[in-house]
Amino acid sequence: MALALSSKEIETYRENGYLLRERLFTEDEISNLRLSCEFVESQVKEAIKTDRAREYHLDQNVFLDVDGYTVQLEHNKHLDRLRVVEPVDNLDERFDRLVDDARLATPARQLVGVPNLALWTAKLNFKSHGVGSGFGWHQDSPYWMHDCAHVDLLPNVMVNFDDSKVENGCLRVIRGSHKGGILPGTADGSQLGGFYTNPSLIDENQEVAVEAVAGSVLFFDPHLVHGSGPNLSANSRRAIILTYQPADFEMLKRACVRNISL
Repeated sequence: MALALSSKEIETYRENGYLLRERLFTEDEISNLRLSCEFVESQVKEAIKTDRAREYHLDQNVFLDVDGYTVQLEHNKHLDRLRVVEPVDNLDERFDRLVDDARLATPARQLVGVPNLALWTAKLNFKSHGVGSGFGWHQDSPYWMHDCAHVDLLPNVMVNFDDSKVENGCLRVIRGSHKGGILPGTADGSQLGGFYTNPSLIDENQEVAVEAVAGSVLFFDPHLVHGSGPNLSANSRRAIILTYQPADFEMLKRACVRNISL
């Protein structure tokens, strides 16, 4: 497969708000990236036990800030499991190299429409087997708009480390929802409710479950409404989401510039 997106692929992305490229990474490459997940998981679990970690709660869910990254623990009684760690690009050298991988950065550069890129953030989703909680319908742009003046230029690139199916909580999208820009959130009185898309604005007739084999890559717009169900299966659904931006801008959460080498 060519590195650059074809004109038809770009048209699909612009129309639907997402584009799936299957099997971009080999089984050996994905096996190594799973080792990175396991390494980061063990390191983070040790770090959050130390006095460096600052714990706080939002809507009764547990978050911790430690060593320049944020950790979300799984919901309910599963506090021994990690839900999300962000950013993770500097927590393992394989993740750091992945940021510069031309299979990801070349298409991202086309989608941003600039000659050079930087990293905005890198988020690791664990979606643990049997306990991985779901994500409600949301856009990424409302989370970022207060920290970024170019929120339209932040394409997400998700690399699937495991087979992603309905049974283990694959990503779901509302096709075409990115065309509305930043949509109003809910007003349910919760701390995070405003970041979840107002249900009255979601056309669930356009819902697509994005099933994909390990090694596949999903490119999706920062305004695309997306979410996922819980993972009640016996198989994890781990993935990293790299978000790119124009070069020379600082990362989210870290006051540094991580330009992309191509």
